[in-house]
Amino acid sequence: MSFMETYEKWLNSPALSAEEKAELESIKNDPKEIETRFFGPLEFGTAGLRGTMCVGLHQMNRHVVGHATQAFAEVVKAEGPEACEKGVVVICDCRNHSQEFAETAAAILAANGIKVKLFDELRPTPEVSFAVRHYGTQAGINITASHNPKEYNGYKVYWSDGAQLPPGPADVVAKKMQELDVFADVKTMDLDEAKKSGMVEILSTETDELFLEQVMGQVIDRESVAKIADTFGIVYTPFHGTGYKLIPEALKRLGMKNVYCVPEQMVIDGNFPTVASPNPENPEGFAIAVELAKKHGCDLICGSDPDADRVGLMVKNSAGDYVVLSGNQTGLLLEDYAIQVRKRKGVLPANAYANTTIVSSAMASKIAEANGIKCARTFTGFKFLGEKKDKLEQSGEGSVIFSFEESCGYMFGDYVRDKDAVTAIVVAVEMAAYYATQGKTLYDALVDLYEKYGYYGEKTLNLVMPGLDGMSKMASIMNKLHSEPMTEVAGTKVVTAKDYKTGIATCIACGKTEEMELKGSNVVSYDLEDGTTFIIRPSGTEPKIKVYILTSGKDKAEVDAKLAKYVDYAPAIKDL
Repeated sequence: MSFMETYEKWLNSPALSAEEKAELESIKNDPKEIETRFFGPLEFGTAGLRGTMCVGLHQMNRHVVGHATQAFAEVVKAEGPEACEKGVVVICDCRNHSQEFAETAAAILAANGIKVKLFDELRPTPEVSFAVRHYGTQAGINITASHNPKEYNGYKVYWSDGAQLPPGPADVVAKKMQELDVFADVKTMDLDEAKKSGMVEILSTETDELFLEQVMGQVIDRESVAKIADTFGIVYTPFHGTGYKLIPEALKRLGMKNVYCVPEQMVIDGNFPTVASPNPENPEGFAIAVELAKKHGCDLICGSDPDADRVGLMVKNSAGDYVVLSGNQTGLLLEDYAIQVRKRKGVLPANAYANTTIVSSAMASKIAEANGIKCARTFTGFKFLGEKKDKLEQSGEGSVIFSFEESCGYMFGDYVRDKDAVTAIVVAVEMAAYYATQGKTLYDALVDLYEKYGYYGEKTLNLVMPGLDGMSKMASIMNKLHSEPMTEVAGTKVVTAKDYKTGIATCIACGKTEEMELKGSNVVSYDLEDGTTFIIRPSGTEPKIKVYILTSGKDKAEVDAKLAKYVDYAPAIKDL
């Protein structure tokens, strides 16, 4: 079926509301827009669905959500009656239409004979992972687009371990979506009837309490917190999102007495009116928080993205200015602290691991090795970090005390298998409290790490390629990189080219190849002659290619010079 035929099918479907039909009528003379919306379905990957919110087959709307949910229901039913009885947890974030999409999913699951535990309102992403594990459900669905711009929404699926759906079952869902008609094959029922019949159970604050109990169990050094609780000031912002309730409460339970929440950003709003982007990786989003911190003389600024799975920190530097820590820098501080506090308290496991991803700082491995523990690396995404944790612990090979990825995601404990801003902020504040008792800020602690382990630096660049032409260009670039490995980057020779799609590492000088542990991901990586690693991968959630530059040097000046060189070169990737 052509995109115009698909457009006409949607336009004439009785499933569409009058408003939805009017929206499609408004683009009838714009074939490029029609093609963009209807050239094909929104791809269901291992992270589920993510796209801009409007009417169309390649967009996020109630019909696409229903289509995906029917396909997922078929996968759950294939597991047998017990899986249907165990059911599915459904949760949502603060975005426009999130509640509507969550209720749509719940009604469809119920109509398929699958029991549902639906949260009464928005909740942090880690709570769906917790709820799946705590209640022993077969799966979970999270309506969220994480830190993406306001135009986006998403549909993230979890399996029985509380981690995001692994590639195998995700492929089955994608196949089912191809087989099922987006309108005719979707079963649904009235949500109120589903509640009355017991097919849909509403979860509320009792689950929050269970989750917070686990979060607070990660606190190890309450003595340091108590010493500075009266004087240490914290500013917190949820960026209009789901962290607004549980994170301030967790900090209160930690014993912090001076927590100032940014009032303008405590307002739940899917339009994110006070920020250009609700991403804690972007310093500009903290402008209001910085003013509040200056007003109260605070020591630390914490932010969580709209679904409260990512964390951004700002700390005072040596000049007394507030500066943003990168996701890598926060991860390195938390990794080192997680090790040191367990050593001090005598609770570091003998076979401890601190894990990260292939695009995160090389310093993570150095910190682990220097402390006699191991650091395993996975592909980007907490589904892989969660899978690695389970594999290590179920085999008895290791005990994972901490996992992180460079994009501000951190995971502690055994109760979640995903990024968790609630726990990460609690541990970060405990860490800041410990250093404060030593007369140091987190900036001082970071400088100490560099002086101890060497200077490392990282930079992530986003090469945006919107629209159909952009998607085609991204595919072309990645295909070329897989078939023709680069031999130099910005004039620096490539020593080893790693193709994570095939799992083959190639010595450029001698041509010798060897198999790597990891394979099956659309990523290429180049180890350069000057010790830099240059990694290229397409984003799984937005129309862009991500370039990661990881380097080290004898001092900060050398690291900064290397980063600047490769940052200047990176846009040339778009010309491949």
